[in-house]
Amino acid sequence: MPRVLIEVRRQYTREQETVLIDKVFEGLRDAFALPESDRNLRLVVHEPHRFSCPPDRAQPEFYTHITIDAFAGRSLEAKRKLYRNLAGNLQALGIPRDHVTVLLREVPRENWGIRGGQAACDVELGFNVEV
Repeated sequence: MPRVLIEVRRQYTREQETVLIDKVFEGLRDAFALPESDRNLRLVVHEPHRFSCPPDRAQPEFYTHITIDAFAGRSLEAKRKLYRNLAGNLQALGIPRDHVTVLLREVPRENWGIRGGQAACDVELGFNVEV
């Protein structure tokens, strides 16, 4: 049930935006062993002057920040795989690996309300969080 926010500093075509979202989901799905149906991703395009990035980036227009809110419980190796996957998947779109930052925020399941107002710890999710 991760929730993903992708923030970029440049305009993409509609098709490129779809591919970008798909590539982020693929990296997350493969690292965290998520079902294909578990998609909740948002893309926000900022005007460059409204989204500052580290000044040493060679192509600042490609700077991409990904914030992921997810249930706590994934292993360090799954998180490392996530970071590698995301940088690699986006590199295929011309985004340099060092222009991708990821913030993973882990939330205990009891702090997440889902499926009609139930605590996530009381719901059978249909997938394993501890990967």
